[in-house]
Amino acid sequence: MDDELPTLQATGGGTAGEQDEDIRRLGPWFHNLHLPGGRQTAPNHPLGDFPAFKWAQLAPCLPEDLSGWRVLDIGCNAGFYSFELAKRGADVLGIDHDEHYLEQARWAARQFGLETRTRFERRGVYELAHDPQTYDLILFMGVFYHLRYPLLALDLVARRVKRLMVFQSLSMPGDAVMEDTDSKRIDERKVMLEPGWPKMAFIEHQLAGDPTNWWAPNRAGIIAMLRSAGLLVEREPGDEMFLCRPQASPPHAEAVAAALAEVQKGFCGKA
Repeated sequence: MDDELPTLQATGGGTAGEQDEDIRRLGPWFHNLHLPGGRQTAPNHPLGDFPAFKWAQLAPCLPEDLSGWRVLDIGCNAGFYSFELAKRGADVLGIDHDEHYLEQARWAARQFGLETRTRFERRGVYELAHDPQTYDLILFMGVFYHLRYPLLALDLVARRVKRLMVFQSLSMPGDAVMEDTDSKRIDERKVMLEPGWPKMAFIEHQLAGDPTNWWAPNRAGIIAMLRSAGLLVEREPGDEMFLCRPQASPPHAEAVAAALAEVQKGFCGKA
């Protein structure tokens, strides 16, 4: 932490010294938030200024004015993206399963003076099965590959998107996308070994020391799964990042709806 910064009043109250103490108390931080007064929550982040460098790629692809937009930030962590979208006028709900990160986000919201535009709740993505709320913009970043049942989650999320969704996932190396993957015979499965065939690697043990890194889809697989869930990729703002819009007539709408009805029975006891 930079102890040479002057003592300044934070937006949410308290001196910069008190802000420093809160940052230490709430650590460790995965999001490096740039707070009013010049403090940062994780200035020595091993990934660099994370996730600011990812936001720099994404920001030009989103409307500057999000007034009136309802936004869902899935896996919000300490709220970096939530705050950036709230600064553009959006009303943002950030959800995460980790109360540690949610406590960081609620504290940071006070520092930024964004308590009225952001709220943070402990929820899992599968809980969207019994939440009818829709959102103009959904951020589904850094979560998919941590999920044991990822396509279920993607289907649930896709049905809540009104305008835009940003999807990001750890992925397999390679950019190839095979265009013709339809109507193969049972004896034509060798084609699935081609680099551009949509596929997803299963990680049985752990990757990078994290036992919740379950999956690594290839680029073709990501695009195909998004399309299957009713979303079309409009742009790829950065590495492993996809900006999508809902399709007017999703190709598998009836099959997905039937599958999700069964899921809702399990969650809610009714279709």
